[in-house]
This record gives sequence, C-alpha cells and structure tokens, in this order.
Amino acid sequence: MRSCAAEFVARATARHRLPLDYSVASLRVVDFLVDGLRKGGAGWEQVRETLFGLGAYVGEVLVRRAGAVWVDFDADQRTYFGQPVGVRMPDGRIWNPLGKVRNRFDLGGPGESLQTFYLTLHGRGRRAVA
Repeated sequence: MRSCAAEFVARATARHRLPLDYSVASLRVVDFLVDGLRKGGAGWEQVRETLFGLGAYVGEVLVRRAGAVWVDFDADQRTYFGQPVGVRMPDGRIWNPLGKVRNRFDLGGPGESLQTFYLTLHGRGRRAVA
C-alpha cells in the first residue's frame, strides 16, 4: 500500500501543486479533494480508483505519523470493512482508512473529516517518519 500511496501522490502532484506531504495537516487537503469529487457529481464507479488512492494516502499518513502498520484483513474483517487492507495501530486496534475515505465521499460533512479522524484516533503512537 505504501507504493500505491506514493504512486497516487506522484500522479496527483504532477498536474497540481497539492501539498500531499504525508503530514497530518495534509489530511485537510484530502477532505477538500473528496468534497470536490462529491460536488462534481461523479458517481462511485467514476472515482473509485481516485478514492482508493486517497485511502492509501490516508493510511500511509497513519503509518508515518501514528505508528500504524498496514495489514491484510482476514475474511471476517474484509466482510465487515468491505476492504482488503487496513492499518493496525500500536495499541492493536484495526482501522479502515480506505473505508473512511469512502464514507467521506458518500456522506460528506464535518463528521466524516479525515483530518478529524486522525486527530481523534484512538491508539496513536507518537512517531514521525519521513
């Protein structure tokens, strides 16, 4: 997933000067990007790959800034989360950044903010890796 996030950032920043630097503050940019897709009237199928890339990016921010590690979900977790992968936090909790991006797209609003998701996330460690 790390390479998926890096490829997404390379594509997204090649055309636009987006501050996708894996910082916590950059998650606000992700909020704006998802909101723009929503407001543009795009359907899920039209933006599926972009949302997956954004979810990989959000997960990679959790890896780099909160001490998470990428994990493949088992069959029950795949069914529950509707995604193949997620992150495990230092305290052992499992989170679904791909699904969180999907929720932001489907539901919108401040309650689905990705930056707020990070800031209120349980199980974060204090680790900053470039």
